[in-house]
Amino acid sequence: MSRGKVVRSAGVIGLWTAVSRVLGFVRDLIIATAFGTGLGAEAFVVSFRIPNLLRDLVGEGAMNSAFVPVLTECHEKEPSSFRRLSSALFLIMGSILLALTVLGVIFTPVIVRVIAPGFASSTEPDKLPLTIHLTRMMFPYIFLIGLSALAMGILNSLKEFSSSALGPALLNLSIIVSGYCFEKTYGPMALVVGVLIGGVLQLLFQAEALARKGFRFERPDARHPAVRRIGKLLLPRALGSAIYQLNVFVDSILASFDTIVGAGGQSALYYSNRLFQLPLAIFGLSLAQAVLPTFSSEAVRGDFDSFKKTLRMTMRTVTFAVLPAAVGLAVLAEPIVRIIFERGKFNAYSTSITASALFYYAFGLLSVCFVKLLVNAFYALKDTRTPVRTLFVAVAINIVLSLCWMKTLKISGLALASTISATVNAVILYRLLRRRLGPLGGREILEGLFKASIAAAVMGLAVGLYRHFHLDRLPSGGGARAFLDLFGAIVGALVLYALILASCLRKRPSDFFRMFSPGHAEEG
Repeated sequence: MSRGKVVRSAGVIGLWTAVSRVLGFVRDLIIATAFGTGLGAEAFVVSFRIPNLLRDLVGEGAMNSAFVPVLTECHEKEPSSFRRLSSALFLIMGSILLALTVLGVIFTPVIVRVIAPGFASSTEPDKLPLTIHLTRMMFPYIFLIGLSALAMGILNSLKEFSSSALGPALLNLSIIVSGYCFEKTYGPMALVVGVLIGGVLQLLFQAEALARKGFRFERPDARHPAVRRIGKLLLPRALGSAIYQLNVFVDSILASFDTIVGAGGQSALYYSNRLFQLPLAIFGLSLAQAVLPTFSSEAVRGDFDSFKKTLRMTMRTVTFAVLPAAVGLAVLAEPIVRIIFERGKFNAYSTSITASALFYYAFGLLSVCFVKLLVNAFYALKDTRTPVRTLFVAVAINIVLSLCWMKTLKISGLALASTISATVNAVILYRLLRRRLGPLGGREILEGLFKASIAAAVMGLAVGLYRHFHLDRLPSGGGARAFLDLFGAIVGALVLYALILASCLRKRPSDFFRMFSPGHAEEG
């Protein structure tokens, strides 16, 4: 796959991811309006977070990074055994996921007490039993999303990205319909039912995409040499995902102590992280997902010059796309949260704590994107130990800083600690990859970062003035007029950024926007 095709594939993923994330905002708006940052929201956020921890452990994170390189190699070198290998993976992973689901249902009370210990001493006595009940009902989602993630890995190895990117939209639609129609009758349980239905729809959608690609189940070849290779790759990747999720785990534990960080901490982290995840998913994760098969193919061929060029191009593209989003989130954190969420039970206090967390998360957006790219580069090189080691360092930094700042900065301290942790991780990974492969074109990457920073700084100043003189004067909630004003500010900021960056890069502004369009095939 050429570098232009990588960007085009990332554009397809980003487009459908954007659709899913817009639906995700509607979903979060329904949750925020119905539950705010109160009891129902806190219980649902924790119950949804626990299966997501295991989903990343055995699902999308570990599976995709372990399966895609091996499946890509198998499809290129042994296409006749590809379907037997894939069938064996479905059988093996289905059994593992079923066992994890059953164990999760049995040990739900223990798991909830470990990940949210502060709930046991909460001022709201119903918080712990409600969270346990919701979590137990949520656990079958792991089985559904795990198989869906395996299907996504197979599709990505076949260079098919759109269906796996669109699948999450079905989850959001399901939660929206269930929450909107049944929230008043069943409370947060309506959201849990929506999650389960969404998991079923995602799996069926991926299965249909596999069928369209001509995939058929064949007699599983569990003794295929690639099964053992995937197992060897999956275990350290799962460990790496576990260590990464330990950051989330730590934040969840500390945020549960509402007597220290304040009430609504779990919900504030959830809502702010959802806003943070929008540009991360559209640009950072889509590029990381799209480039993994290319990394794998270039590593298999031993073409490390192309490997480094692909990495350099991708890091520059991520920088140009993500930096304005990071600056925009930091400058507009309060009006974004207030205009989107502040209505119903989501009050001014909810806006304050959510916007504060979002502000500090924003500074780590580019670092998190770089980590995703660099980790995939190591995985394509069949190196699973290095990302795990750097994650150990990052987690240690996050824990220490979180404990130091949670009393003074409250929820903001947890977000700031995560940002610094991700930045240190990105720097270490880059230096280690350069030590292994030689010069990676750091001067070109830094030049792109410098020019993008100039454009983003001017954009941020203009947006800050617009916020001061207009957005801050809008009433809470704001209605359609406020949404349009906010949307206009974002579009205007992007246009200004594109004009300045195009001038710095000596390109036409239209070239900047085409860079991220699905049909673009930039070769440079």
